[in-house]
Amino acid sequence: MDTPAIEARQLIKYFDDPVRVQVLHDVSFALNRGEFAAVVGKSGCGKSTLLYILSTMDTAYEGELLIDGVPMRGKKEAALARVRNEQIGFVFQFHYLLNEFSVLRNVMLPAEKLGKLSRPEIEHRAYEKLKILGIESEALKKPNQLSGGQKQRVAIARALINDPLIILGDEPTGNLDQKNGEIVFDIFKELAETYHQALLIVTHDNDFAAKTHRIIEMEDGRIIS
Repeated sequence: MDTPAIEARQLIKYFDDPVRVQVLHDVSFALNRGEFAAVVGKSGCGKSTLLYILSTMDTAYEGELLIDGVPMRGKKEAALARVRNEQIGFVFQFHYLLNEFSVLRNVMLPAEKLGKLSRPEIEHRAYEKLKILGIESEALKKPNQLSGGQKQRVAIARALINDPLIILGDEPTGNLDQKNGEIVFDIFKELAETYHQALLIVTHDNDFAAKTHRIIEMEDGRIIS
């Protein structure tokens, strides 16, 4: 049996502001390589809180988070930062590209930070990722010269640069029109089915969710299906 890419075991989360409120109740699930799952539910149901814990940014929780079978609890911040950079790719509703750099350099940045490859190797890899996403011809442009859909594809290429185990997405199609939303969906599907990438995407888009391999539905801090 393959080790899940990411696994949550009975995650419990409280907020203490100003009174103690439980926002996650015994959340458990596992996601395998090549699996493309959507997390859905009404605003305030705990989706973003869950994503923040899964990203290792929030460490104040009860229960267990495992990435590639390795428990994250008790790891120091430097070790968690390395996990985030090596094993998790992030795609947000806003692309957070830096307009002072070219598209290519934006994609290269996380790999430069990781420091495992030479600059020519990183550049080659960045071109490969842009090619997968069909935008290698835009590599030398600045992000502000691109359309919204192109910018989001650059953000996906950047998320892929370190060949992460899992892609976490927070409303990645939320700012896109239907056509570009469908393009991004098709890219995610290809990443799962061709490149065996694990993807966990929080979305309000029911059409997007319905086409994924699996829907994780949340309500009041619990997974209900």
